[in-house]
Amino acid sequence: MNNRRFARTAGWLALPCLVVAGLLAWYVTREPASPFEREHATGLDPALVSRGEYVARLSDCVACHSLAGKAPFAGGLEMATPLGAIHATNITPDRDHGIGRYSLADFDRAVRHGVAPGGRRLYPAMPYPSYVKLSDDDVKALYAFFMKGVQPANQANIPSAIPWPLNMRWPIALWNGVFAPTAPYAANPGQDALWNRGAYIVQGPGHCGSCHTPRGLAFNEKALDQSGAPFLAGALLDGWYAPSLRQDPNTGLGRWSEAQIVQFLKTGRNQHAVVYGSMTEAFNNSTQFMADDDLAAIARYLKSLPGDPQRDGAPWQYQVADTHQDLPGAHTYATRCASCHGLDGKGQPAWMPPLAGATSALARESASAINITLNGSQRVVAAGLPDAYRMPAFREQLSDQEIAEVLTYVRGTWGNRGEAVDAQAVSKLRGHTDPASASPIILHMR
Repeated sequence: MNNRRFARTAGWLALPCLVVAGLLAWYVTREPASPFEREHATGLDPALVSRGEYVARLSDCVACHSLAGKAPFAGGLEMATPLGAIHATNITPDRDHGIGRYSLADFDRAVRHGVAPGGRRLYPAMPYPSYVKLSDDDVKALYAFFMKGVQPANQANIPSAIPWPLNMRWPIALWNGVFAPTAPYAANPGQDALWNRGAYIVQGPGHCGSCHTPRGLAFNEKALDQSGAPFLAGALLDGWYAPSLRQDPNTGLGRWSEAQIVQFLKTGRNQHAVVYGSMTEAFNNSTQFMADDDLAAIARYLKSLPGDPQRDGAPWQYQVADTHQDLPGAHTYATRCASCHGLDGKGQPAWMPPLAGATSALARESASAINITLNGSQRVVAAGLPDAYRMPAFREQLSDQEIAEVLTYVRGTWGNRGEAVDAQAVSKLRGHTDPASASPIILHMR
């Protein structure tokens, strides 16, 4: 009797479990709908290809999919994840290793939803949670460029180093269901055309939040647009601290005018800062090629994002330093740093950036200050001309303790309020970072 009751109960339980399992299997293997399902991209006229090249610049596709000395967009860049290393893929029109067999709908699903042909889920290192906001017209143009404006590269993709079972990709579908939006950008009727264009670029093709927005426990961006306070509020990523792009007066853009934001994106420098770290590659291959109207739109949108006084504190004000104080790091600064950045910390704008009031000296995170001191800066190439003023690497000249002391001095002088730097933090980054390349990736598309 008990056996019969158990069997009957198990049977009733099995039915809903099978239904749930079937629904789960359907959900994780389904391919998202595309508006291009019945559309066959033929012809791909030169104007559309040229437009696609510009969208690729907006989207900074080269940053992940190209390596110095290799064919453009042939992939290979190693990206560290908490689960293991993955490598960017070949996105040239090669039919064996690239995307040459992709239809327009296949391309759309991969770019905007992270789903490759056959239902294979892409890791969200591909910023499809941002690219989903691309317009249909921009997706078509991007497809035209990659199919007709890029040379095929017969270069095989590198398998990921994520071990089984962590390399199973079906859970990404569940992650997408929780964290990834599904609709293109919708204009805000309460804002003008310039603001909306800036919001579209920043949230969509520019995928600025991928670096500048803090992430949650599931490695998701905590906000994907201005409706969330953490959006573009600054984040630690790959040994760099990507600062706030909001109106925070100390760690963000609160002291920058719209014109200064445009200048920075167009020339790589302004009176406040010079591009460095990951932003150097974004400048070298993306922002300097943007139209002036688009740069103005980005600046207008970013200036509309309020800061957080509680997080950022009172606005920074310059304070004259006592040049005779015998502080640890003061002598190192005077002998190693002052020739470029000045004994007064004001630098020589716009070529040698100031350290007085610098975001890296005011932010709680010291990673950027440590990283650039250890490894120097990449070459900034503006309008085809390499920058003659690179930050040198001091990893061979200074010990961990000396770097910690000089950075603590910088972060506590001229009104700077950054926390002290510990030698162990320097040692950790020394072991996980490499000197900046003197030969940056500069993509000449055509």
